[in-house]
Amino acid sequence: MRNILVTGANGQLGSEIRSIGSLYPESSFTFTDREMLDLSNLCAIEEFFKGKKFDAIINCAAYTAVDKAESERELADTINHRFVSMLATIAQRDFAKLIHISTDYVFDGKHHRPYIETDPTDPQGVYGKTKCDGENAILGIAPQNTIIIRTSWVYSSYGNNFVKTMLRLGKERESLGVIFDQVGTPTYARDLAHAILEILPNINNEQPEIYHYSNEGVASWYDFATAIFELSGVTCQVNPITTDQYPTPASRPHYSLLNKTKIKNDFSLSIPHWRDSLKGCLEQLGEIT
Repeated sequence: MRNILVTGANGQLGSEIRSIGSLYPESSFTFTDREMLDLSNLCAIEEFFKGKKFDAIINCAAYTAVDKAESERELADTINHRFVSMLATIAQRDFAKLIHISTDYVFDGKHHRPYIETDPTDPQGVYGKTKCDGENAILGIAPQNTIIIRTSWVYSSYGNNFVKTMLRLGKERESLGVIFDQVGTPTYARDLAHAILEILPNINNEQPEIYHYSNEGVASWYDFATAIFELSGVTCQVNPITTDQYPTPASRPHYSLLNKTKIKNDFSLSIPHWRDSLKGCLEQLGEIT
C-alpha cells in the first residue's frame, strides 16, 4: 500500500484526484487543504511533516490568482516557490516520489510551435515567475524520482474555472466577447488526475524530469467558449475580441501549446481530445443529458 500525500485537496486537480482515488486501491491518500496545511506559514509546514512519512507527494497546491499575484508577490512566492523548495527537500530526505504541477506561464507565449520541455523559460508576470522559481528549486535540490508536469487552461466540475464562468454568463446574457488571439489547449483536470495516478508507480529517475500535459488539439478562448455553448445548448452569441480589448493586470501568453510527445512516450499515455473531455465535464455538471 502506497501512502500518498495530495496537497491542494480542494482545488480542481486535488478534488479530481480525491474523486477517482477509489479506482486505485493500492494507494492510501492523505488530502490536505488550507485549514490543515497553511502554505503561507513555513514553520507550520515543518511541524506538519514531523513524525509523518509519505511514499509519494503530489503537489497540486499553488497560488493561481494570476492578476492578484502582481500585487501579492510575497505570498505567491511563498506558496509557488518556497513551499515547493521545502517539499523537494522533504522528498529527498524521505526518499519519497514527488509530482509537482507547474504551468505554461513559465514561457513567454511568443513561440509558433508547441513548447517542448527543454525550451528556455521566460515568464512574463509574477505568477509565472514564482512557478518558474519553484521548478528551479526542485531542479537545484534534485530529489530522485521527481517529475514536474506543466499544464495549461485547467478546468473541472469542481471549483471556479472558465467553463463554469461561461455557462453562468451565457445563461445571463445574449452575447459575450471572448478573446480569440490567445491560443492553447484546455485541460480537463480529471484527465490529468488519471494521468498522474497512472504515472506514479512508474516513476524511476535519478534526476528530476519535466513533462508537458494537456488535452489534445488546439483552441483559442473564443473556440473554447463556442464549444461550451454548442455542447450545452446555450444560445448566447460569442463575439471574438482581441487581448487589448480586455486588459488585465498580468499579461497572458498569446501562444501556450505544449508538446506532449515525451510524456506519451515515456509512460505510454493516451490523451483525449479537448472537445471529448469538455463533453465529459459538461455531463458531470448536468449540462448534457
